[in-house]
Amino acid sequence: MSAHSPAAAHALPQLPKAPTGIEGLDEITEGGLPLGRPTLICGSAGCGKTLMGIEFLVRGALEFNEPGVLMAFEETAPELAANVTSLGFDLTDLQERKLLRLDHVHVDRSEIEETGEYDLEGLFIRLGYAIDSIGAKRVVLDTIEALFAGFPNQAVLRSEIRRLFHWLKEKGVTAIITAERGDGSLTRQGLEEYVSDCVILLDNRVIDQITTRRLRVVKYRGSTHGTNEYPYLITANGISVLPVTSLRLDHAVSSRVVSTGIPALDDMFGLRGYYEGSSVLVTGTAGTAKTTLAASFADQICRDGGRCIFFAFEESPAQLLRNMASVSINLQAHLDAGRLLIEAARPTLNGLEQHLVTLHRLVKEFRPTAVVIDPITNLITVGNLNEVRSMLTRLIDFLKVNGITALFTALVSGRGLQQEMTDEGVSSLVDTWISVRDLEGVGERNRGLSILKSRGMAHSNQVREFLVTSHGIELLDVVLGPTGIVTGASRLAQQMQERAETLAVQQEAERRDREVERRRRVLEANIANLRTEFESVEEELRQISANEQSRRQALLSGQQRIAAANPPAPGAPTAESGQ
Repeated sequence: MSAHSPAAAHALPQLPKAPTGIEGLDEITEGGLPLGRPTLICGSAGCGKTLMGIEFLVRGALEFNEPGVLMAFEETAPELAANVTSLGFDLTDLQERKLLRLDHVHVDRSEIEETGEYDLEGLFIRLGYAIDSIGAKRVVLDTIEALFAGFPNQAVLRSEIRRLFHWLKEKGVTAIITAERGDGSLTRQGLEEYVSDCVILLDNRVIDQITTRRLRVVKYRGSTHGTNEYPYLITANGISVLPVTSLRLDHAVSSRVVSTGIPALDDMFGLRGYYEGSSVLVTGTAGTAKTTLAASFADQICRDGGRCIFFAFEESPAQLLRNMASVSINLQAHLDAGRLLIEAARPTLNGLEQHLVTLHRLVKEFRPTAVVIDPITNLITVGNLNEVRSMLTRLIDFLKVNGITALFTALVSGRGLQQEMTDEGVSSLVDTWISVRDLEGVGERNRGLSILKSRGMAHSNQVREFLVTSHGIELLDVVLGPTGIVTGASRLAQQMQERAETLAVQQEAERRDREVERRRRVLEANIANLRTEFESVEEELRQISANEQSRRQALLSGQQRIAAANPPAPGAPTAESGQ
């Protein structure tokens, strides 16, 4: 029972793989091609089969120290070396360093028809010598159709194909065999896909005059793999596969906050800005200052010491610099300091995948802390909605994995609920969604801003009117009228009315203060008069009392003098004796 437990299953050895070094392909195959086994790469003309095989060898030699052998049946060694020079691959140097061996095998069908005999024994000897001469770990055979062109007998053909694949397994080399697409089957013979351990199908299709190359892993014995179709590009740096579902939602997040570039807008967020590494979407109708909001953010990032890439799909760099300078956003200074990079092009210049590859390349070279794309709406001109949504999903994931704060602008049309729905359908993918819209009043159009969502952060629920001034964007205070929030001339009229009412209240208060002051002075005057009258009466009474006291003292003094002048006779009874 324990042998079948999940823990035991995880302990089982996994299929060994050889990393290709091709960007994105190792993610889809979850590590690379099966080590020591043959892989079939099939597709129509012009889809890059040979280039993928050569890059597999070059990356193996340079990045993983695994020498390789390229056996070609159509192009000579000098032709192959010249063809891949534009990709930066120096096959001649690799040959001199014994990391690569090129061998061209010429197969002439007329000679085979004359002798009537043909097998792969000579090929095995020749290929085996090439492998042993440099200790090769990787082999590419390009293409198998040329090798088996002289087999008229299908039974012999199938037998030799099986023998070739078994021989490669016995040599223990990781091999790629290229094959052309057949009618109703992956290859012309219809057998290679069955004997191969891994089959990769390349496709080059044209839809609405736009060419897109796509890759699909048809089968992979002993390993899980991505099963979708993945766009890929042949760029100056080689092949780049851009997987849609290979990125898992397990990237790290930051709790740091970056400013929006507008202090009043910062105040509308609970933490005063966006989370670092998050994605921000600014949507609105034409003329609602979406580009100015984006430029304000880019300006703030650069002023804080960061680096920003600005993708402009509607304006040239010179026009963008001039327009932003009119609102006191000096992007030229950041360009001169090397903190800002403006990439301007019409979306129709390249396909969706080329735009994505360009962004990947610039991010790796410039290493920005923020990316601005203005607007993403124009991408619809080079792809349908599903393709644009897929591309933007991969873009958002890529930027989040790298911890880059992204700001996108998008044009919306219509009114009401339609203004809150982007044609690209990415509003649910972003972390912060800001809506700017027209607020039409009586004979005028004003701009309003609101935050529809901000994941992980409290935010204002107000619709703030804002102005684009010579000093940048200015958010105005919310003014409430009898019927709700008022804007524009109505806001000014409401403010004038409020100021008039405030002035009237102030004047009434001042009038009351003056009346109180007047009454206070009257009362104080009355109090002073009463105090004066009281003091007069008090003085008069005091004077009467003093006079009475003086009269009594004078009377007493006279009586004493009279008494002293008439003493009583001797023996005369006194008052006391008479008692």
